[in-house]
Amino acid sequence: MRYILPVLTVIAVIVGIWYAAAVWMNAQWAYDQAERAGVEITFTEMAAQTMQQDKPVLPAPHQVAQELWKTTGAMVLSGRAFSKRSLIFHGWITLSATLLGFAIGSVAGIALAVGIVHSRVMDMSVMPWAIASQTIPILALAPMIIVVLNSVGVQGLLPKAVISAYLSFFPVVVGMVTGLRSPDAMQMDLLKTYSASNAQGFWKLRLPASMPFLFTSLKIGIAASLVGAIVGELPTGAIRGLGARMLTGSYYGQNIQIWSALFAAAIVAALLVALIGLIERVTLKRMGLAR
Repeated sequence: MRYILPVLTVIAVIVGIWYAAAVWMNAQWAYDQAERAGVEITFTEMAAQTMQQDKPVLPAPHQVAQELWKTTGAMVLSGRAFSKRSLIFHGWITLSATLLGFAIGSVAGIALAVGIVHSRVMDMSVMPWAIASQTIPILALAPMIIVVLNSVGVQGLLPKAVISAYLSFFPVVVGMVTGLRSPDAMQMDLLKTYSASNAQGFWKLRLPASMPFLFTSLKIGIAASLVGAIVGELPTGAIRGLGARMLTGSYYGQNIQIWSALFAAAIVAALLVALIGLIERVTLKRMGLAR
């Protein structure tokens, strides 16, 4: 209970600020409507009108919640969970690219980290390039990746997965390198006294020691991968996916649709991070590393 109450308090404050901001940002429309009708409205009447606008500048929390229910729960109950109007359908499209990109980025990141730790040449040459690659804005890089891949006939899921992999591999590289280097000098010297080979040192000491660091970086990587999948949908004019849902909402001024897609993306990210956390607890417990 001592953990739940502070969280609920913070949520209540955020929702209160959100409602206040919605009234403030949507007030001008209500006053303009009253002026056209030649009537005067009180603050209470204005505030009530800002809560039910079809195209508000800033949707109220209950409007976003209603849109989320209409495009998820209501669709499931009506048997149209994978209708093109359903956020479940669009979420699955984005999730597919996210998971593929995360898998590619994680495998590449782990392999690169192992190489960096065991080869000074790779450490001095590859690591600076890996760091420099993250200075390029993904919004500038995504269209180029999509155009290049489309020119060689690669379309659909893979271009978005490549963008996801680009964003997810760097946290994995950094976390894995830090983890593989976490054993101290005394532990390494002890292995040498036992005449352990480099391979034995890796499997018996370095890899187990890197697990907590790896899972922490995977949590960051999976969230970054979701961002990459959404960004990959924006420059292509896609009609499927959460990014496409945001894009069509911006075309037609449907801010409620945009916000509902944003919240759907946040929910998906939270579930993915929670899944990684569950796998982490099970894995570390079986390895005897759980806290």
